[in-house]
Amino acid sequence: MMVLMIIGTAIYANADTYNPRKREFRGAWIQCVNGQFIGMSTQKMQQTLSYQLDELQKDGVNAIFFQVRAECDALYKSDIEPWSRFLTGKQGQAPSPMWDPLQWMIDECHRRGMELHAWINPYRAKTKTTRALHLSHRLMKFPSSVFAYEGQFILNPGQPRNREYIISVVNDIVTRYDIDGIHMDDYFYPYPVAGKEIPDDRDFKQYNNGITDRAEWRRDNVNMFVKECSESIHKIKPWVKFGISPFGIYRNKRAGVEVGSNTNGTQNYDDLYADILLWVNNGWVDYTVPQLYWEIGHKAADYQTLIGWWNRYASKRPLFIGEDVERTVKAADLNNPNINQMPAKFALHQQQQNVQGTVLWYAKAAVDNIGNYGTMLRTNYWRYPALQPRMPFIDSKAPKKPKKLAVIWTADGPVLFWTNPKAKKWGDEVKKSVVYRFKKGEKINLEDPSKIVGITPETMLRLPYEGGKQKYTYVVTSLDRLSNESKGAKKKISL
Repeated sequence: MMVLMIIGTAIYANADTYNPRKREFRGAWIQCVNGQFIGMSTQKMQQTLSYQLDELQKDGVNAIFFQVRAECDALYKSDIEPWSRFLTGKQGQAPSPMWDPLQWMIDECHRRGMELHAWINPYRAKTKTTRALHLSHRLMKFPSSVFAYEGQFILNPGQPRNREYIISVVNDIVTRYDIDGIHMDDYFYPYPVAGKEIPDDRDFKQYNNGITDRAEWRRDNVNMFVKECSESIHKIKPWVKFGISPFGIYRNKRAGVEVGSNTNGTQNYDDLYADILLWVNNGWVDYTVPQLYWEIGHKAADYQTLIGWWNRYASKRPLFIGEDVERTVKAADLNNPNINQMPAKFALHQQQQNVQGTVLWYAKAAVDNIGNYGTMLRTNYWRYPALQPRMPFIDSKAPKKPKKLAVIWTADGPVLFWTNPKAKKWGDEVKKSVVYRFKKGEKINLEDPSKIVGITPETMLRLPYEGGKQKYTYVVTSLDRLSNESKGAKKKISL
């Protein structure tokens, strides 16, 4: 059992006794908008990404959110939007030699048994640092479809044509790429700046649909987009997950606000016009990842307060927590200033019944092992492989178990082979297999993640040979696209 120590309001765990879960979403964001890839050759970028994926795999990560659309542009081959300057340095300029970063990342992630979620920013049309736009860019073709706000250009959510346009971009990605999810971050209406008004008077008059309150109208614009986008994704490919990572505060609790947290900061509902709870409760999203980037004890937005709030109110869809790696390791534990807040935060995760995973902001911080964060993941918190949380509201039926388990002796030692069952429809298709190992006399317990020796897209696994003196039972199960797990097929082996 995990040892919890509770002193005052802080809770932390002894990392050595932390119990990893068998099913847990373990994601990481890889962003382009910070410019980390600008000027890199194709070979250098692939080497950089390969290294990051290898290290993240060692850390236990099983899902990547890869940013492919930062400002109505593309880090993939698109006939709708121009190549991103965050890839080549100039918007509209194709990479040379030609390659498709999204397709490459899908292949590399799937080869490692990871999910790949294509991360897009829906409404941002131009960042503050972009100086030139390609002629094919949305703003250049339809200048009246955007508004300027604090150095950025935003696709106006109040115009129905923009909603249709963004969904067409999403549909294109979903149709052409074997992604596991579409992911959107926290940018809907822009973050408010004091003294700056959103210039949508004309749109409110033209498209208000009888709604007289402007804030309600803005929320309705975003609600319609989220609902229609979700429906469109699942119509094309029912298994593609649709997830959003909102800002960490839904609403601050105050007079007249029944569902609010004891916080004091920017609010999704009131300031960004993003009604996250409506999306969750209506099933318009398949998962949420609130960005809880603050520390335990933060005066305006206490991490412990917020994780408890999201656990209570956003439980109708899988809930994962967005973690700021750097801020976590730079903040001292409230009761033991000699350690950082990583143990306390992971303890809070296990305490919350509805929290089913974590997403790291950002991937490179874990790869660089800031504050020993990556080491702690791979040696303690995520030391065993994990299956994705189930999503029975999409598909609840498990595939059939593997067949024809056999050990073949090769020049490199023994290899366990098996055959996947045939599939009649997408829900039956086996995408990965889980391999467990039990010593002679051990009880077969497929709920014990410490017995997992591999989660692989292959139908084979190399086995460690120990002179033929040890007897083991290997159990192989099938996983479908939604991580429903079959019954196990067994094979006794002497190694």
